[in-house]
Amino acid sequence: MSEKTPVDFWFDPLCPWAWMTSRWVLEVEKVRDIEVRWHVMSLAVLNEDKLDELPAEYREMLEVKAWGPVRVVIAAQQEHGAEVLGDLYTALGTRIHNREEGPGRETVAAALKDVGLPESLMDHWDGTPYEPQLRASHKEGIDKVGQEVGTPVIAVPGADGEQLAFFGPVVTPAPKGEDAAKLWDGTLAVASVPGFYEIKRTRTKGPDFSNL
Repeated sequence: MSEKTPVDFWFDPLCPWAWMTSRWVLEVEKVRDIEVRWHVMSLAVLNEDKLDELPAEYREMLEVKAWGPVRVVIAAQQEHGAEVLGDLYTALGTRIHNREEGPGRETVAAALKDVGLPESLMDHWDGTPYEPQLRASHKEGIDKVGQEVGTPVIAVPGADGEQLAFFGPVVTPAPKGEDAAKLWDGTLAVASVPGFYEIKRTRTKGPDFSNL
């Protein structure tokens, strides 16, 4: 049997579009020979140098809500290994997005309990000694794809063996079965063309979690 193709996926648990894409890539894992490896990125870090340019509501979200969850997640990774990230992200996303519990302390603490991680990780909510690791993880993903993107970032081995990274795909609802496979195949096809950068259209629908 051939080795599975590694797919590196950078996420911020607050982002509903990253959550949608993550559920799609897990569906792809069932129908294509891939293995997802999870990494943390941060919308707060991504936007910290341009807060004055952002709408007030989004700026408040970044300043008030965005730091705590990623601090706890990076602490979980550092203290318990990268292998806990997939299940923790699933627990967080299910509560934050599907159940609409929001990204507050109680939600994150409950997600830790869901996956058997210690409540003491919540000590990192207001500040963490792992901020250098958080920023390094974020930078690793962004350096692969460029600055003018958001979450998620996905990286796969290209034809020459070097990683090929892209933002997205942004999709709603998350495709299932063969539809998930077709989107995966098409995404890799366009992203692997030398000189290709972007296909985009205006979003006319918000995240649809009904099939998750």
